[in-house]
Amino acid sequence: MTIVHNQKLRRLARVRSKIKLNLGVPRLSVYRSNCHIWVQIIDDKHGKTLVSTSSKTLKLAKMTKLKQAEAVGTAIAALALKKKITKIRFDRGLYRYHGRVKALADAARTGGLDF
Repeated sequence: MTIVHNQKLRRLARVRSKIKLNLGVPRLSVYRSNCHIWVQIIDDKHGKTLVSTSSKTLKLAKMTKLKQAEAVGTAIAALALKKKITKIRFDRGLYRYHGRVKALADAARTGGLDF
């Protein structure tokens, strides 16, 4: 394994260990690829996905990737508020809090989610 891959795995373990401390609050999990970004709100206590969306399901191909992340953040906030979910834990996984991940988080915060 490369050094960069090991750094990502350590970052993932560090983030998940902090998030798993509070199982009563759903977690907002982020996955990003080179072209799209996926996000879902998971209830770890029951092991169920409560709400999910992505830039692929919203058909945002004509936008820049940063604008796609912002649109996905506002969409997940709207879907979560419909299900009466306001407080979440943000699980950025192995990604740094920068760029598209930060744009998604900021858009979700302005959309009404508290984390």
